[in-house]
Amino acid sequence: MTAIADTRILTGRSLRHIARSPDTIITTALMPIAFMLLFVYVLGGAIDAGAGRYVDYLLPGILVITIASGVSYTAFRLFLDLQGGMVERFRSMPIARASVLWAHVLTSLVATLISVAVVVAVALAMGFRSGAGIGAWLAVAGILALLTLALTWLAVIPGLTASSPDGASAFAYPLILLPFISSAFVPTAGMPGPVRWFAEHQPVTAIADAIRALLTQEPVGADLWVALGWCVAILGVAYGVATAVYRRRMA
Repeated sequence: MTAIADTRILTGRSLRHIARSPDTIITTALMPIAFMLLFVYVLGGAIDAGAGRYVDYLLPGILVITIASGVSYTAFRLFLDLQGGMVERFRSMPIARASVLWAHVLTSLVATLISVAVVVAVALAMGFRSGAGIGAWLAVAGILALLTLALTWLAVIPGLTASSPDGASAFAYPLILLPFISSAFVPTAGMPGPVRWFAEHQPVTAIADAIRALLTQEPVGADLWVALGWCVAILGVAYGVATAVYRRRMA
């Protein structure tokens, strides 16, 4: 119970920092919204993504980019706490060691999901519509939350090991670019051979396809299990590496 209470208190501290500086959430949502506006209103007319509205096809990939953009701030905030001596100060207090990391992870989860909600609201204003029921929407929320946890624990690693603030947050750039080589923006069928193979076997495609199928009320098939498998695998590996690095650094 002490670890839970410590995590709750430290999470409240981090959330108060977010509330005092809402530009974090605004910045996180701004780039995905810019991508969505660009692809829907400028490039969308030249992209054949099927008979439906392009914004309906595009939104799942934009949500993945939103999450990737948001978790970079986890690495940045953790790096600042380490460099400012805050983690050492916490370590001198009778609190659970793991609560320091979990507080940053839970803060990232809350802030990123708020950014996701903002992006969905903008998509609705741009014409996105879904006839999905509450169960499908809960499934989408579950996938996005699991992906956020996985990528946030991944972000903890550079937050603990980087030598500069830019280095801590730069790890997110490949994650933001990965959806561009997937089915997030265009179907993979028109891609050249090696690119198509990579696109069809990387996690973003399975995640985007599963979310898209849930929102458009199409059969999900194996995509859902592949997406969940990728999220759980990334979460397990990232959590193991992050906690090992943290224990070694605090030793």
